[in-house]
Amino acid sequence: MTLSSGEALLVDCGLFQGAETRNSEHGSNTIDFDWRPVKALIVTHCHIDHVGRIPWLLAAGYKGPIYATRATAYLLPLVIEDAVKVGVTQDADIINMVLQRLRQQLVPLDYKQWLVLPGFPDVRLRFQVAGHILGSAYVELDIGSANSPLRKKVVFSGDLGAPWSPLLPAPRSPWGCDTLVIESTYGDRCHDGRKQRRQRLESVLKKALSDGGAVLIPAFSIGRTQELLYELEDIFFQANRSDADSGVSLFQAVDVIVDSPLATEFTDCYRELADLWDAEARQRLARGRHPLKFDKMLTINHHEQHLDMVQYLKRSGRPAIVLAAGGMCSGGRIVNYLKALLPDSRTNVLFVGYQAVGTPGRAIQDWGPEGGYVDLDGERTVIRAGIETLGGYSAHADQKDLVRFVRGMRKHPAEIRIVHGDTAARKALARELENLCPQATVLIPTANS
Repeated sequence: MTLSSGEALLVDCGLFQGAETRNSEHGSNTIDFDWRPVKALIVTHCHIDHVGRIPWLLAAGYKGPIYATRATAYLLPLVIEDAVKVGVTQDADIINMVLQRLRQQLVPLDYKQWLVLPGFPDVRLRFQVAGHILGSAYVELDIGSANSPLRKKVVFSGDLGAPWSPLLPAPRSPWGCDTLVIESTYGDRCHDGRKQRRQRLESVLKKALSDGGAVLIPAFSIGRTQELLYELEDIFFQANRSDADSGVSLFQAVDVIVDSPLATEFTDCYRELADLWDAEARQRLARGRHPLKFDKMLTINHHEQHLDMVQYLKRSGRPAIVLAAGGMCSGGRIVNYLKALLPDSRTNVLFVGYQAVGTPGRAIQDWGPEGGYVDLDGERTVIRAGIETLGGYSAHADQKDLVRFVRGMRKHPAEIRIVHGDTAARKALARELENLCPQATVLIPTANS
């Protein structure tokens, strides 16, 4: 965002994913904009598509502050360390140098507290709860002096969470703004409610486990994994209570395998930051339950253990619920499970998050039900596994939630810019917001605008 002085504020600096990578003129990692006017980087949350290019920004020479919520500042070094290891180098000295720079420039902020940006006396910043992942925020920028006719409020939604998501409080609309930049990941569809998707999750798991094989859940290390563990703990808890007098339940015979060192680290962080959980989750803790660490949960850390588990499940066909990174099947440990188990008809793959166009996850979604194939690590893998999608477990707000976010403002924006979604999703959300705010200019920016 460029100020009248010519100086700029940058909101997020992420990696492209899926087809976006192929369509990007300069590739996914390079800093393909003039970063020199940028005087502050504002981070909405630490998913890789919002922060993945920060190492390249630092390498280009950016030395300004990086503003983030307290929880995001806590989690961000873990994300960046993993991004550098996977995408750049395993050299410990280089990794440590990047992390040292990052920590020096990070400025943690609490929610709901206005900050006058140093060097910008007429610019105030505030983070508000977004409910997407732990620490996620939407950004309010108040620009201009108090009595100036040019003063305006700009809101950047970041990624908004769905109401009643596990663990996290739901976002509340700001009082209003002049310009709104809003995401549109699910701008063209609506999710099931919390009760319905919880019931559907249990139903799908029972059906999949009755097939006698593994249930593979590609899950993002931060956010989705923790939400699923929270729901799985409750499914196991309720199953144990209801089946106490009727023998062993289906779930009592199954382990939940978390195969992602990064997800395990994030889960530990989630537990340490339990003060940011919602009231329901804190009540479970108070009753002595452990929503993110329960008896049937098994974590896999070392790579050799991971390879052994893949081969064991392939060889034995033992029922298990496997949560493994990465969420769109384009990398991470889930790929080895898919290569080994997709050809087995006893296997079921359960998608609980958005699969970008051009990713292996989208290909499995599209072609798996037709008995097709997917290319993984350059190899063609036949799909005989069952494929299920639970869109309601997305950490993103759906169309009605996005519209509700705008409707809840007392002062509707005069300009709305719709970003961060497929073309169809952006256009569908634009139509809804044009109906809601007929006086507003609704724009769908191009990559270069």
